[in-house]
Amino acid sequence: MKAWQHFKTITRHRWLVCQGCFRVGLYWQGLVHDLSKYSPTEFLSGVRYYQGTRSPNTAEREEKGYSEAWIHHKGRNPHHYEYWTDLSLQTRCYEPVPVPRKYLVEMVMDRRAACMVYQGKNYKPGSALEYLNKSREQYLMHPKTKQELEFILTMLRDKGEKETFHYLRSYVLKGEPFPWERKEMAE
Repeated sequence: MKAWQHFKTITRHRWLVCQGCFRVGLYWQGLVHDLSKYSPTEFLSGVRYYQGTRSPNTAEREEKGYSEAWIHHKGRNPHHYEYWTDLSLQTRCYEPVPVPRKYLVEMVMDRRAACMVYQGKNYKPGSALEYLNKSREQYLMHPKTKQELEFILTMLRDKGEKETFHYLRSYVLKGEPFPWERKEMAE
């Protein structure tokens, strides 16, 4: 029973991300989004820790002190900021690097879909921004990625999907500067 419920949850999540990605022109990313969740490492863990109201990775982490499924997932899916770390030649430490725009946009779709799945009828356009603001992850991602993600999630909250998706498709994915970048360029 938990296997079927988990399968439905991850498939619904993928479908919502796919729809969002298609709306902004990221067709391939929509199609291949989170396929690793069906791998034995992630799927079996997801079934074991399935609760339906939050990520099974959280429950696995609480029990084991780490989530093997998450470690597997983040290393294979570049729409997660954790994927984007590299060894700095200056500090000789691993540090976050900026997430490329196409993965930033997929990250937005991923966060939106996760909130829709786990919050159900309580989902609202500001849910993903609220989640980001409550989490500590914002302190772990590259400052440029944080600024861009926060800007887009704020737009989603304040202006809705139609305007935000238009902005993503027509500006972000075309490499147009963000508003603060235009200001810096003018100076």
